[in-house]
Amino acid sequence: MNKGANIIDGKAIAATIKDELILDTEQFFQNTKIQPKLSVIILGQDPASLFYVRMIEKTCQKVNFQFEKHALSSKISEDELLELIKQQNNDNKVHGIIIQTPLPKHINQEKIQRALNPGKDVDCFNPVNMGNLAMGNPVFLPCTPNAVVEILKRENIEVEGKHVVIVGRSNIVGKPLALILLLKQPNANATVTVCHSRTTNISSFTRKADIIVAAAGKAGLIKGDMVENNPVVIDVGTNEVEGKLVGDVDFDEVSKVVSKITPVPGGVGPVTNMMLMKNTLRAAKNMTEKVY
Repeated sequence: MNKGANIIDGKAIAATIKDELILDTEQFFQNTKIQPKLSVIILGQDPASLFYVRMIEKTCQKVNFQFEKHALSSKISEDELLELIKQQNNDNKVHGIIIQTPLPKHINQEKIQRALNPGKDVDCFNPVNMGNLAMGNPVFLPCTPNAVVEILKRENIEVEGKHVVIVGRSNIVGKPLALILLLKQPNANATVTVCHSRTTNISSFTRKADIIVAAAGKAGLIKGDMVENNPVVIDVGTNEVEGKLVGDVDFDEVSKVVSKITPVPGGVGPVTNMMLMKNTLRAAKNMTEKVY
């Protein structure tokens, strides 16, 4: 790793947000006597999913949220899962709900997404929340894209009017991030290009970027010769290569030719967890104010 690069410390940013959240949560509790509660539903024993849920639980503890896990068999019926979601939707003590994906093949993911109460959908799983974002009036912002925006804001990186090239068009990162950056609001108003697996000559776009966001899920996709004019590079990729977690950016090459860059691990990931906590607190406040 190039120690001379201007590396963005995602852990430090997350720690600052955590301290802010603790104070905000304490104030909310003093006013309402309500402690935010996050409920996670997980099906099966996928190691990556189990690890992520453990991280969520630890993060809840750090910011004084209640945490509840529903660990179900991967063979559970769709109707049984829908019934649990209904119970969680109707439980006034639960403010945020996450349904961990991937779901088993016999479960219709679209049906599950639509069953989740949009007001408790802190991971923006329900199409209603994505639709609100597309219309420019979001209630919640998807956690990983919001983490990217939060990092840019806290690093004082100008976004308005800048050319942001997003490599990746997933419903989890690429598409919603493009929508967020196009919002008519501070820390947005960007000119956005989205590249993907069918884009011809991706480097012709990345070389013109002020900010590059790599979110394609392909290790080392962005090379040093694909970058010009010292852009900011945000690496959202999480890929396991030879037992190590690496991003979509060839860090050793790219870090030498950029103004700022996020590492993997220790970049976007820690901030993403805090954006989930912020959404959960927002959901609790909305329920108290009866926004939904």
